[in-house]
Amino acid sequence: MPASGEGGTTTDPPLVDSYRTLLRKGGGDGFVPALAAESLAVLECDLPMIDLERLMMGDARERGVCMDAMASAASEWGFFQVINHGVGQELLEEMRREQARLFHQPFNIKEKAGLLNGSYRWGTPTATSLRQLSWSEAFHVPLASISGEDDCGHAELSSLRGVMQEVAAAMSRVADTVAGTLAKNLGHESTFPAAAGCDGTTCFLRLNRYPACPFAADTLGMVPHTDSDFLTVLCQDQVGGLEIMKDSHWVAVKPHAHALMVNVGDLFQAWSNNRYKSVEHRVVANSKAERFSVAYFMCPPCDSPVGTCAEPSPYKPFTFGEYRRKVQEDVTRTGKKIGLSNFLKGSTFDGLAE
Repeated sequence: MPASGEGGTTTDPPLVDSYRTLLRKGGGDGFVPALAAESLAVLECDLPMIDLERLMMGDARERGVCMDAMASAASEWGFFQVINHGVGQELLEEMRREQARLFHQPFNIKEKAGLLNGSYRWGTPTATSLRQLSWSEAFHVPLASISGEDDCGHAELSSLRGVMQEVAAAMSRVADTVAGTLAKNLGHESTFPAAAGCDGTTCFLRLNRYPACPFAADTLGMVPHTDSDFLTVLCQDQVGGLEIMKDSHWVAVKPHAHALMVNVGDLFQAWSNNRYKSVEHRVVANSKAERFSVAYFMCPPCDSPVGTCAEPSPYKPFTFGEYRRKVQEDVTRTGKKIGLSNFLKGSTFDGLAE
């Protein structure tokens, strides 16, 4: 049943309606056994753990070991965890409380245009089958918009913006440190994020909520995807559910209370000439507990060329804006993201600026 707020007001988006509509259309044919079989095969793992304090304050040997470990994790896993990252635990707990307060607002309030000057999203509007339905809701907020005025007269959310600004600034520092370290490992200056145009104003913060799902056995909280950015920094709660693709198998990521998750995005894979991997990941639905996470996306300006760490590159020259447009076109046309393969030299896609 949908969660209810004060006076019985529904807080959950109409995900149950979406599920039933897709089921009636036959969108669930063959999906339940497939997901059940996958779930049986999933193993839980601890991702590589990187201590950023050793990177920032250790001696030369410690810094070198830490840099090598980070580069190895980015190459082999595409995901890793960081501890001693400088983002205060009290701040993250406050973010979690503010996030819960936001998402527990009535659905008709959340869906109003302009709340947080961001984009409220739920489910998968383009879904034609249950395999494409994400049992989640999110606010996707440009960092440049966080400092705006409170929207829609909701004074009870007035403290949210300040917390979001603090979290975004702290996660931005983590992202800059990690991206600079990975770039330096490939022979570039550690000022790489700024050189790529990622100055913070073009980045995003996304607040996610995955409601408890009565159809968890055959539904995903977030469908498999890769991130269309340079780098993502994620803070998740202890409910769990994140899974990544490793050696053609789904692997469940064990949450760590004091760690942040970092993953390589598509743009960094392209820039690194495939040295670092942007890995497919998903979130499984939970039948009993809601799950919260907050993600920082390191993005360049839309007109910024993605570039390469060295020539020859396996990719054609392209901008972030061109990449996003092609991803959106593919999702609208086929229901799924195709991604970097469109931009490989020799591919048939020719919608790039000369």
